[in-house]
Amino acid sequence: MHYSIGQLAALTGLPVKTIRFYSDAGVLPTPHRTSSGYRRYTDEHRAHLELVRTLREIGLDLATIRSLGHRRLKDVLALHLEVVETQIAALQRTRAVLRATVDKDDPAEEDLRRLHALGRVGAAEMAALLDSFIDGVGGDIAARRDWLACMRDAMLPNLPEDPTAAQLDAWLELAGLLSDEDFQAGLRSMSADFWAEPRDHEAWRRATATMIEEVRAALAAGIAPESPEADPVLERVLELSGQTGEEMLRGFDEHDPRAGRLWELVAIVRGMEPSWPHTAAYRWIEQALRARS
Repeated sequence: MHYSIGQLAALTGLPVKTIRFYSDAGVLPTPHRTSSGYRRYTDEHRAHLELVRTLREIGLDLATIRSLGHRRLKDVLALHLEVVETQIAALQRTRAVLRATVDKDDPAEEDLRRLHALGRVGAAEMAALLDSFIDGVGGDIAARRDWLACMRDAMLPNLPEDPTAAQLDAWLELAGLLSDEDFQAGLRSMSADFWAEPRDHEAWRRATATMIEEVRAALAAGIAPESPEADPVLERVLELSGQTGEEMLRGFDEHDPRAGRLWELVAIVRGMEPSWPHTAAYRWIEQALRARS
């Protein structure tokens, strides 16, 4: 079906001059023209215009919208659906925070801080922070960047539609941690020597997984790290890690506890136990090493 610019304005509720501006600016696909030179728009233009209006309402500038290009109607609708679903999820989370705040007899400034911060750090902002974090920690070492990229999905939690106060606090703390440039620099420096050395990183991942599995088995069996029964387990740890006890202890001394905190925050947001599965295993290894140093 074809529409005049006036008909399209009536259907969308946008002024004629706005539609004309969008057309001239290249935000809308080029309209057809009659033999007399009048613009004629289709349902595809109408759908695209609705998307443009929605994107403008959530703050996108025209240059960004223009970069989306002239897509098929199905692509435009799919993108529109994605935008709407993102808006709905954000509104549901805001509603949950508002409801929890209103239900309190005397809301505090902390409640308002959560509400304000939630408006600043949504799913898209968290994803962007994580991408920047991976880029910052990865630095100029390709193998480290690749490894971090593989870990991206595990590091990116989705905030529930009805989050608890603890989940909101963890979400906001995670955003702060990911954007901490000192933390990024520390992780980058701490792992530089390891990643700079030529090695089979896939073999290292397999050996590390085996090491953690065997230590967790020792934990499950009730073997105390200070006990003689721990000796063969620790020997196996050193064999799999390719390090001496002194080297491993030095690594523990240089370890930034915020790295473990990052995984705890991810778990809290996901509604899981706030402890990375590897944490207990590494704690056991450290205790076993210190008992023998």
